[in-house]
Amino acid sequence: MRDYADVFQDAAAAARYDEEVYAPGGWAAAVDRRQRVRLRRWLRGAFPAGTRPVQHDFACGTGRVLTMFDGLVAGAHGYDTSATMLARARARPVPGELHLISEGGPAEPVASGSPVLVTLFRFLLNAPPEGRAAALAFAARALPDADAGYLLVENHGPSGSLRGLGRHRHRADRWFAELSHRRVADLLAGHGFRIVGRHGFGVAPAGSYRWGWSRPLARAVDALAGQIPHAAVATTVVYIARRFDSTYNL
Repeated sequence: MRDYADVFQDAAAAARYDEEVYAPGGWAAAVDRRQRVRLRRWLRGAFPAGTRPVQHDFACGTGRVLTMFDGLVAGAHGYDTSATMLARARARPVPGELHLISEGGPAEPVASGSPVLVTLFRFLLNAPPEGRAAALAFAARALPDADAGYLLVENHGPSGSLRGLGRHRHRADRWFAELSHRRVADLLAGHGFRIVGRHGFGVAPAGSYRWGWSRPLARAVDALAGQIPHAAVATTVVYIARRFDSTYNL
């Protein structure tokens, strides 16, 4: 799946991701809206009063997650291998500085002091092993110890969720991947991180938002799910992690 990163070098693919995947009224837009509310609330209490972290968003794409925490961070940096996606981010524009990085090489976070918030959204699921390793090594460089701050990792394809109902229909689709909570924990632990919190964002699968007859029901189900603990079966999960092992060899 090495062509996963390459696909977003194409202007049409970047536009489709930006305008169709996150089209108003769709599943991804609904998830994004819930994430902004809950994660901004979390961030307000995550650091000591009067302290704002610097955000480092790996695989920032068109800047969605950079805008998510706008106003709550002291500064922001976005990193991506796609010049096309970064061009769309600049055209918005998004807050912070954007950095083009090389695929396959080590990415160095800009020196920003502490505290730090590293965000890694919509990446681990479909990335090849070397991509996952590069992303988590980047996070480990930015967060050398537990006091440095937090890592937020999104898994938008957790196994065990209702999203899995479509796995047989999509079995020939190379992009239909799944990650278990245990697998995510193991990936993070391999780079010196421990999960300290978990948030789920809805239980209705993406397909239920595509049709006029099912969309209202999906929205109602997800609104109810937001009031109860459901991260174990959520269709999108964000993990909060901190460094526990500072001896990880970068």
